[in-house]
Amino acid sequence: MMRPDGPRHYLKAIPSRPTGMKRPLVVILHGSGASAEQVLGLAFPFSPLSVWLEIAEREQVVVVAPDGIKRPGQRAWNDGYADVASNPKCDDVAFIGAVIDRTVAEDDVDPERVYVIGVSKGGMMAYRVAAELAPRLAAFATVLAAMPLRATYATPTIPLSALIVAGEKDPFIPYSGGKSFVTLWFAAPALGIEATVAVWRKLAGLVGEPIVEQPAASAIRHTWSGQHSGQQVVLLKLLGGGHAEPSRKKRYPGLFSRFPGRQSADIEIAEEAWTFFKDKRRAAQSQGSFDRDTLAKAL
Repeated sequence: MMRPDGPRHYLKAIPSRPTGMKRPLVVILHGSGASAEQVLGLAFPFSPLSVWLEIAEREQVVVVAPDGIKRPGQRAWNDGYADVASNPKCDDVAFIGAVIDRTVAEDDVDPERVYVIGVSKGGMMAYRVAAELAPRLAAFATVLAAMPLRATYATPTIPLSALIVAGEKDPFIPYSGGKSFVTLWFAAPALGIEATVAVWRKLAGLVGEPIVEQPAASAIRHTWSGQHSGQQVVLLKLLGGGHAEPSRKKRYPGLFSRFPGRQSADIEIAEEAWTFFKDKRRAAQSQGSFDRDTLAKAL
């Protein structure tokens, strides 16, 4: 796809069986230094998010994985972290929006069922997409990512259902917020995970106590649900989890399983996200009055 910042690439997976119905679309955003190939299991180390290909075939889902802008040795996203000088200056939100538009037009996708999920740096990009493309999304999910303390994009104003998955012992994305020393100049201070969750649940008016469940030994799920809006915000806290997507099927090998911290083995993150996404539909939303004073109260 040609964009103002040059040619941009993405991978697409379409179920092999025909269907008489429009299909949902899931956009998957890879982490820093990774790629569309890696996140779909076509390059080493194979990402747990590649389980989305199994879900796509089984559940009649179209999956696309855009590539971040290419740099020597890595692909990166303009995720809106104001204090990361190395972020590319390209318009990744417009690129992802164009990928969504093309896929809806070409592949019989239901525009009411468009979802975004990102991991690590891709999760940070997913927050920006959710903030800027909310009217076109039904829900979003982030894995091992938090919102920036200082952002180059405006505070979100439209509520969206959100699944936020975070490792309690993540060495790169501190659960309580701030910046880890091990990330050097590649990262900047972030909101804490619970403060990030608060942004989206306050925006959706989900202010009561959550339903708390333990779906597996390594995870606790907090769910806030709107009785009338149908919106949900879910925090899936990985107990003792590090900076590795939880999975039973796709285990990171060798050093990939040690340095980032523990990879939970009793949650399949792609299946968890699909369970969250599948009943969500795009809501008729209007721009709200969620301003920075409200954000301060939420945090």
